[in-house]
Amino acid sequence: MQATATDQVVGFSLVAFSLVLFVYYTLWIIILPFIDSDHGIHRYFLPREYAVIIPVVAGLLLLLFIGVFIMVVMWKSRKPAKKSD
Repeated sequence: MQATATDQVVGFSLVAFSLVLFVYYTLWIIILPFIDSDHGIHRYFLPREYAVIIPVVAGLLLLLFIGVFIMVVMWKSRKPAKKSD
């Protein structure tokens, strides 16, 4: 089975977005501390404390959504209790 053109575009977009995000975060965390604080490149990056806050919040939201998904699946797949007369 071959992927459609739409699937390929969406896949390429996700890969490109992930690559840009990875490069931005790597520059922000690894390279930026070695550049003088008065350099103009610092305008394009958030303050350093957000480098920890954003991934922690994203991870907590991911865990929340996984938990809600599991709860919904378990709720929908439960079988009604049989009445014993």
